[in-house]
Amino acid sequence: MKKFVAMLLVLTMVLAFAACAKTDTTETTAVETTAAAVETTAAAVEETTAATESTEAAAVAVMTHEEYLAAAIDDQVCVETYVQAHQSWWEDKITVYCQSPEGAVFAYDMACSEEDAAKLVPGTKIRITGYKAEWSGEVEIMDGTFEFVEDGDTYIAEALDVTELLGTDELIAHQNEFVTFTGLTVEPSTDANGNEAAFLYSWDGSGQQGDDLYFNVSVNGETYNFCVESYLCGADTDVYKAVEALQVGDVINAEGFLYWYEGVNPHITAVSAAE
Repeated sequence: MKKFVAMLLVLTMVLAFAACAKTDTTETTAVETTAAAVETTAAAVEETTAATESTEAAAVAVMTHEEYLAAAIDDQVCVETYVQAHQSWWEDKITVYCQSPEGAVFAYDMACSEEDAAKLVPGTKIRITGYKAEWSGEVEIMDGTFEFVEDGDTYIAEALDVTELLGTDELIAHQNEFVTFTGLTVEPSTDANGNEAAFLYSWDGSGQQGDDLYFNVSVNGETYNFCVESYLCGADTDVYKAVEALQVGDVINAEGFLYWYEGVNPHITAVSAAE
């Protein structure tokens, strides 16, 4: 785009020189001068383009997870990681939960064709380039693009038990990782009208089946709000049906991705009765 603008400026110069020509001699001189100017400007454009491309390439060099964590919000970032799950593809965009042995990243609304979406199976290695962002405490990659890493290995993360980290400052160090919670007690959730239930459709109970599910659980005397993200686990999935069947007082185990929204608000992918 920058190169096009520069060449457009060159064309404008050509027209300006031609308009100023009043005699044959002047026209010849103007044309010669213009030709020289075009060559000089074109060379400058090539140099500028090369410099820009070099700078951009350096800016998107693959980072270690530690370097990604150290990057400032709004910085351009590039990481190689492994797909663990993804939300529904929609309008050439997809949201992906990723993790490597070093840590996890959440890539929100990456550019993606429907064909490529079908290839984003768990364990697949991809390279993501985008911008580090934060929304209500959730650190993520936005405005991203990705490419498959050819001949890449595969990796499926095991769920890390973070039950004892709930309510501590250490928990956020595992943001977006695949985690498990054990021995949770289902607590009442209250809708916008003050009615209590074991779960709500949408955060305030204003939704219906097919919307996100929200439910409260307690452990060690503290209560936390968990979510079944419908774009990740829809109404036909086992976890969605399991949460719909919960009763206040049930003791359960749950696993999912350690999402953050104004505090811990994991996206749950499985629920089972605690032994």
